[in-house]
Amino acid sequence: MRAWHVAEPGPVTGHPLNLHTGDDVPQPGPGELLLRVLACGVCRTDLHVTEGDLAPRVPTPPGVTPGHEVVGEVAALGESAAGFAVGDRAGAAWLRWTDQDCTFCTRGAENLCPNSLYTGWDVNGGYAEYVTVPAAYAYRLPSGYTDAELAPLLCAGIIGYHALKRAELPPGGRLGLYGFGGSAHLAAQVALARGATVHVLTRGEQAQRLARELGAASVGGAADLPPEPLDSAILFAPAGDLVRPAMAALDRGGTLAIAGIYLTDIPPLNYERHLFQERQLRSVTSNTRADGREFLSFAAEHKLAVTTHPYPLDAADQALRDLKAGTFDGAAVLVP
Repeated sequence: MRAWHVAEPGPVTGHPLNLHTGDDVPQPGPGELLLRVLACGVCRTDLHVTEGDLAPRVPTPPGVTPGHEVVGEVAALGESAAGFAVGDRAGAAWLRWTDQDCTFCTRGAENLCPNSLYTGWDVNGGYAEYVTVPAAYAYRLPSGYTDAELAPLLCAGIIGYHALKRAELPPGGRLGLYGFGGSAHLAAQVALARGATVHVLTRGEQAQRLARELGAASVGGAADLPPEPLDSAILFAPAGDLVRPAMAALDRGGTLAIAGIYLTDIPPLNYERHLFQERQLRSVTSNTRADGREFLSFAAEHKLAVTTHPYPLDAADQALRDLKAGTFDGAAVLVP
């Protein structure tokens, strides 16, 4: 089968990904599904894995296969795999496995499990024609969406949903979104459907135009001040420099959630300007399966406008270069 591997992490302009055309089709282990990949979203986390911002924790020679927004058809079931049948459509997402025994798992915070494993980082992911996933961590997918539309929901959508929860947006509140790519354009629709006022602060004309089309109350540059104080904000851009303007835009008691797995260094904060009056700064770490099921249920009830840009599987390296350059709005999707 065809599959991309991170041969040597480094800048995507230097071609750190290699396409292999003779990989063996993986075999599902006990409790696992084998998925024939129908679509795989291109996430910024894939870029961090490829460029080495996220170093491999469980090396998979000859280099890990990225991709964790995988829509696939069940091609085979491993021993004791339950909940799916051959031919079903299923999703494989970022969170691949947790121990279900640690303090965090037993209190319902499996996203903080210290022994957790992740698709496309610890284990080969969906930049390939086939991938395996534990059945207990696979998702049933809502109808009414194409394979390409479903793919970004499996990380960009779920993480944006979890970030909204971390940002503690009050009913009818004022939300600021910093960066407006694959995740933010979905989180904005969830917030708008719940009656929020959404202000988007982002670079790039395409992203700004998409924000207006989706109903943002205002659109400005990434470091601009929104037209009114914010109850909540989410930083999607991996730029630590934006933490200060985002914190300064919060009203009293406001919360900024940082949605990315990677962030450049944050400049020093001024206590009175950025944190006083009970403003909060929070990180976002992965998601729970409950978050995923809640978000996909929401997507089933509210048809989300998913902006996608298809790339053939053979062009995965180009898709990552375009993602880094910010040449498209929404999300890129690989279609084998």
